[in-house]
Amino acid sequence: MPGDDASSLTPPPSSIPPTPLARAEQFFWLTARVLEQRRFAFHFLGGEADAVDTALGSYLNADGGYGHALDPDLRGPLSHPLHTAHALRILDGLGRCAGQRIERLCRHLTRVSTADGALPVVLPAPRGYPGAPYHPVYDDPPGELLTTGPVVGVLHRNRIWHAWLFRATDFCWERVENLRRPGPYEVQSAVAFLDGAPDRARAVAAADRLGRLVREQRLVVLDPRRRREYPQYPGCAPGEQLFAHDVARRPESLARGWFTDEEIGRSLDFLAAGQQQDGGWPVRRLAWAPGSSLERRPIATLEALLTLRAYGRPLTGDPPADATRPGPALPR
Repeated sequence: MPGDDASSLTPPPSSIPPTPLARAEQFFWLTARVLEQRRFAFHFLGGEADAVDTALGSYLNADGGYGHALDPDLRGPLSHPLHTAHALRILDGLGRCAGQRIERLCRHLTRVSTADGALPVVLPAPRGYPGAPYHPVYDDPPGELLTTGPVVGVLHRNRIWHAWLFRATDFCWERVENLRRPGPYEVQSAVAFLDGAPDRARAVAAADRLGRLVREQRLVVLDPRRRREYPQYPGCAPGEQLFAHDVARRPESLARGWFTDEEIGRSLDFLAAGQQQDGGWPVRRLAWAPGSSLERRPIATLEALLTLRAYGRPLTGDPPADATRPGPALPR
């Protein structure tokens, strides 16, 4: 039949919205889950926080955790700490990381923690539900900075106090301050913890040390034009690299001080240029299942838009609010 070929799915140039935000809006209505549609509307279209809250609630389980592929890497209905970390980021963005819901969530975290008080990525569970191959299921999973760091950081940033946080915070400090050869996602998780840690002097010192490691070990691409010259981290897909904007997502992050204004500017230019013709941003990680990849793109797109806006980059065609946003000095 006419129009059945794949090229007919690409909109003609005349129908492509003129601004990055308008192109992204079209992408969300065409592609995203209800949750990401509601989040986009809240952050960029004046939508209601209640609508996001309702959509997020559909992923909540009776045990107080989140499941149902909230994080697209883990399919199935079961609660996993990776889903919890994702849910907390959403609630933090709404300004609703408080109250009885968080109390129940902390009780859930207490029940699922490892012996050292930390969170694994995936809980022991029947292996019938599919998940990304880089998140294997263990009978006795170890505590991981990957999940514990972001969860603890968000809870501290929102001034949540719960007994679970004491040992989990100690675990994060021990891991962060003893990182020697961190992986890219460990770096991101360490930053998420340090940006919310209540001991700010200690956090600044730890971030300074980690920033020097990141630069010495070339864990972050400082010039996207030369990204092929940077080492590929074992286990990562081709092109799955960290850029400055991936670790310093906002100008107030401690990781912003790891990069010069020129380096962060190049990274933001690269991020802005990554918007594809359909209005979304690509996912730079192993594509292991069609559904996971499809659901991940709106999440990546929302993160890109929020980062660009945080740095004052124009999304609507208006002049930038403050394009330079200088950060503190580089780690010595």
